[in-house]
Amino acid sequence: MNYIKKYNEKTFESIKHINEYGNEYWFARELMVALEYTKWSNFIGVIHKAENACKLSNNNVDEHFSDVGKTINMPKGATKTIDDYELSRYACYLIAQNGDPRKKSIAIAQTYFAIQTRKQEISELEYSQLSEDEKRFFQRKLTKKGNYSLNQAAKNAGVKNFDRFHNFGYKGLYNGETADDIAKRKGLRYREDILDNMGSEELAANLFRITQTESKLKRENIKTESGANKAHYMIGKNIREVIEKNGGTMPENLPTPIKSLKELEKENKLLKY
Repeated sequence: MNYIKKYNEKTFESIKHINEYGNEYWFARELMVALEYTKWSNFIGVIHKAENACKLSNNNVDEHFSDVGKTINMPKGATKTIDDYELSRYACYLIAQNGDPRKKSIAIAQTYFAIQTRKQEISELEYSQLSEDEKRFFQRKLTKKGNYSLNQAAKNAGVKNFDRFHNFGYKGLYNGETADDIAKRKGLRYREDILDNMGSEELAANLFRITQTESKLKRENIKTESGANKAHYMIGKNIREVIEKNGGTMPENLPTPIKSLKELEKENKLLKY
């Protein structure tokens, strides 16, 4: 048991990566080495079996097995693109389940990823059992992290006026309302944070706006302030259209919590989130 714990920490944890949204993933090429496979041609067969198992379990294969390429350096300054995958924890578990059972590393990986996958399931269950205010604290933390990453992406896109940039996103999502308009409608004091005065559903809609805008700025390599503003507006508008299409409540019609998160913090209703 001590060997397994040591192997987990030095192997699977050491090759784990975290993306800009705080999600963890593993590269297939690195996992291949950890599982003691020497040829990609052999390991890709295991990946395909795992993908099929994922599909048969009614899970989205693309969500867990993201096909990516890597450029590696070759002799004399040449480069070469090789196949690779970004794998979720669940994908790694399925790969371990379909690997060579004679390998001790496979047995260890099966145990490790099964435990970690179960921990994630428990976390999701725990979230569903949180109170509304606890969910608000959790979602607010995610929006803070998301806005930090979004601001970095916006800066790289050439944005100088960040208030204007964020207002484009709000206007798309809130049918033309700016941050000040939202604050006035909610009856907030001057400079009071509007995100601290949203329920978990409204925060979730804004988190989606934030993460999708960052992704679009990076994916399309947008390099002008006007382009970034337009992208933010369109993402907000698209999310609004999806909410409407699914019969949801428009963000501006969602109730404002009686107490802001700042007020709850003062009452010592702090959470670990």
